[in-house]
Amino acid sequence: MNPPRGREAALAGIVLLLLAAVPFLPFLPQDQGYHHFADGRALFGVANALDTLSNVPFVLAGLAGICMLMSGRLHLPGPAGTAAAWVFFAGLIATGLASAWYHHAPSDAGLASDRYGMVIAFAGALGMAAAQKVGQRAAWLTTALALACGPTAVLWWRHSGNVAPYVVMQFGGMLVLVVTLLWRSTAPGPNWGALVVAYALAKVFEAADFQVFELTAHLVSGHTLKHLLAACAALAVIWPLRRGCHAPLMKQAGLPGFLKS
Repeated sequence: MNPPRGREAALAGIVLLLLAAVPFLPFLPQDQGYHHFADGRALFGVANALDTLSNVPFVLAGLAGICMLMSGRLHLPGPAGTAAAWVFFAGLIATGLASAWYHHAPSDAGLASDRYGMVIAFAGALGMAAAQKVGQRAAWLTTALALACGPTAVLWWRHSGNVAPYVVMQFGGMLVLVVTLLWRSTAPGPNWGALVVAYALAKVFEAADFQVFELTAHLVSGHTLKHLLAACAALAVIWPLRRGCHAPLMKQAGLPGFLKS
């Protein structure tokens, strides 16, 4: 069995295990304390200004990616990788707009919109990873499945109050990306190690929202830094995909191997 075909089986196995686990998960309600953020300051009439305005980089990164796609300045692994990139950058724009709306007046309805944007971006990322590490067929199927399961998980939460399927989608998707770090690339593509590290740091700052706000003498909160770090993760996609630059992101910097695609 050649490596890509073996990877198809491994990828399918992980996805099936994640889907099979969903019905057995305990009911997990949305913690209403999630809507309480450390920095509630307004600026120029914008409520929760820094948490709201720090979503602008998501929109800018998404627009930059789409412009580069339209001008042919990004080198992607085949049509499936290109389609997944469109989904990813569109998801970034949707995430930025929806998250800004959510943080302007936090509520479950706004959070749902935010999560719809994020699962679209996740779907694009997973599709690009499959195109780079496995093959075109796996990329098409992965993108389509993620686009179906992600919004369904958010919709299920809004209908039933159970956020567990969304948690599986979010962290299961990151698990898939971590697994792909063990596989040699079959085509040029994003640097998933850098993206995973940036995302992990973003989650750390999200959890330490109030602590960071206190440590910085109320200069900036952890949630604001979470937005900036997560948006910067788009560089791990855009930079190594530039035409004429197929080396993995930061390869020349001598970083540890786990940061290299």
